[in-house]
Amino acid sequence: MNSTPLIAFDQHAATTVAAVLLPGQQTPALHSLTSDTPTILRFVKRLARHGALQCCYEAGPCGFELQRALTEQGIACDVIAPALIPRRPGDRIKTDRRDAGQLAVLYRAGALTAIHIPTEQEEAARDLLRCREDIRTDLLRARHRLSKFLLRHGRRFTATKAWSKRHDVWLRGQTWPITALDQTHRAYLRAVDETRARLNDVERELRMLLDLEPLRDRVQRLRCFRGMDDLTALTIAAELGDARRFASAPRTMAFVGLIPSEHSSGTKRAQGGITKTGNAHLRRVLVESAWHYRHHPFVGDTLRARQRGAPAAIIAQAWTAQQRLHRRYMRFAARGKPKQHIVTAIARELTGFVWAALTY
Repeated sequence: MNSTPLIAFDQHAATTVAAVLLPGQQTPALHSLTSDTPTILRFVKRLARHGALQCCYEAGPCGFELQRALTEQGIACDVIAPALIPRRPGDRIKTDRRDAGQLAVLYRAGALTAIHIPTEQEEAARDLLRCREDIRTDLLRARHRLSKFLLRHGRRFTATKAWSKRHDVWLRGQTWPITALDQTHRAYLRAVDETRARLNDVERELRMLLDLEPLRDRVQRLRCFRGMDDLTALTIAAELGDARRFASAPRTMAFVGLIPSEHSSGTKRAQGGITKTGNAHLRRVLVESAWHYRHHPFVGDTLRARQRGAPAAIIAQAWTAQQRLHRRYMRFAARGKPKQHIVTAIARELTGFVWAALTY
């Protein structure tokens, strides 16, 4: 890479700084550009007349549009993981020009880590899945506003669980002696209904993605596992991408952020909580799925229907996962471990089974 001209971009919504590092130079030349893709492409093409180029920029809110545009023009471009960029402890100055220059120098030195670029279909599914998460958060907040409004006025529902059918009937049957209170109640209730309708629409659209490539085969395999319904399997398939890019199961666990942190020195080894690096959306759904393995191994009608048509080897692997993970859960529980710690350990091992199923 030392003999190849490098361009590192520090990209923002309106402006972009390009740091050009030519062979034999130690200090990059800095250029200020507007952030529209055609302008950046024209700049890169002028430099590409003299030979091959290598480009990079940090992953950020501008997404992968620039990387895909450069790749279409035959120009290599890596997207760098921001959390893995080396930072000097004493460096207290941060500017766009300085960031671009340091990125170019570090890229030439091979000190940066490039991230995996999802396909456009994977990214589209991932965006819709994250939209669903946002709507679920909105629904939770809308429900909290309504329930706390009722609680302030002494309206408590204790017959069954909240947000059940009986609870819904009770909510709609509330009457108020003051018009303003009635209007407030109807406004909060309407917000819950509208958000729930939005969530149902998005989930219906997500289920239409289950049979699209390259997600279809991954989803079919993941649905064989306990605790992974259609949308959970789709989330793992879209967020993890092609599992074959990981050489082993432990590397997949590290990518998800489920391995213990460590601060060891000399003969002393100290491990702490999980690193929580990598993909938080993927980590969340794996932990949610791990809770199902506290139950005794069992294949019910729902799980059997999800497994229909899947490879026999994957079904057998899912059954092995049920048996092993349940034994692990019970063993940890017998030792008095907190449930949250147990489930995190189960999620880590479940990640290994997921990797094995997707790379079989």
